Amino acid sequence: MRASLSSSSSVLRDLPVLLVAVVWGSSFLAVQRVAEPETVVAMLVLRFGLVLPVLGLVAWRSLRKLSRAEWLGGAGLGVVLSGIFLLETYGAVHTSATNAGLIISLAMVLTPLGESALARTAPPRAFLAAAGLAVLGVALLTGDGGLRPPTLGDLLVLGAALVRSAYVLAMARTRAIRETDTLAVTWVQLAVATGVFAVVALSVGPAPWTVARSYGVGQWAWLLHLSLFCTLFAFFVQMWAVRATSPSRVSLLLGTEPLWAAVFGITVAGNRMGPLALIGGALVLIATEWGRRTAPAPRSATADFENTPDSVGSSREPSPV
Repeated sequence: MRASLSSSSSVLRDLPVLLVAVVWGSSFLAVQRVAEPETVVAMLVLRFGLVLPVLGLVAWRSLRKLSRAEWLGGAGLGVVLSGIFLLETYGAVHTSATNAGLIISLAMVLTPLGESALARTAPPRAFLAAAGLAVLGVALLTGDGGLRPPTLGDLLVLGAALVRSAYVLAMARTRAIRETDTLAVTWVQLAVATGVFAVVALSVGPAPWTVARSYGVGQWAWLLHLSLFCTLFAFFVQMWAVRATSPSRVSLLLGTEPLWAAVFGITVAGNRMGPLALIGGALVLIATEWGRRTAPAPRSATADFENTPDSVGSSREPSPV
């Protein structure tokens, strides 16, 4: 009886985290529903402009306690975060939702490689094999089984994965924010990133309010999905989960994000993949999970920050988008 209750309790704790992976997986499709290449920046202003007031109210007390060094550290990371979102979002509108979700997952392999390079230590052979398998999978996926080069969108998302890895490593090494309240430093980063988007929007594409007026009911529903679920819901679930369950379990569940991106891309967006591209996608999923399990032990700070939001998420949301 006790074993049954314990199992049920574990499932209840895991379900919200799994839902975060699902909504993150859907975010690439959502971006394609609300943004065109010329409206990406305006959409990002709207997406995070809707979230910042709510997070700000919750984080107000913690924000008042931040030191000048903590504000500056968070601001610097916010600039990097804005780069991740710009690359990832522009990439998502120039490639398929399936490709975007699978390619961005390479950050799981790239981050430990970067950590090993900075520490000047050789990663385990099994991890290197996983990284090689991931590269092969991406080659098959983006070439769709042929010799065609990756699309612009594929390359932008790959760039986002590289910058995301650098972001995680930078967070681990920014001494000013290591002991800072997670909610407060997240708000600072998102506020700075949104400020960057607002400045860029002055010279790139239509104004955010113009885009907002042009949205229909369906587009507003997708935008609210990005703001409320992919960002706000994901952030608070992660804050709760790292206390309610183990970080490794949270990481494992969130690692299913690319699988859900593929599911939404194929079933909802109607992405078509050839046989070799399907094999490539499967190899990416296998390689990232293999890499997660065989990666060299990271510095403790890196491990902590890899479980903070995407992007703020993410270390996604940054994504994740």
